[in-house]
Amino acid sequence: MSDWIEINKDDRHIRREREKARQLRQTQYWQRLLQQGICHYCGRKFSPAELTMDHVVPLARGGKSVRGNVVVCCRECNSRKKYKTPVEMILEEL
Repeated sequence: MSDWIEINKDDRHIRREREKARQLRQTQYWQRLLQQGICHYCGRKFSPAELTMDHVVPLARGGKSVRGNVVVCCRECNSRKKYKTPVEMILEEL
């Protein structure tokens, strides 16, 4: 699948958005999501320490660190998703 995904990442954009993500992790909004403990992708329950922040549209693909583009997910799902969009994940499963 990676043969047809072209990624032209902008390192300045990624650095800027990663800083925004660090700030977002400190908000009550993010802390509430962690406390719920549910992975956005697989739906299983985890402790907050087992969860990560995932950008639905990856930073390398132009995504931003805003509430509408970040979700809580387990490390396994985050590793499996990598730089893909949700649509690409679904197509890969077909």
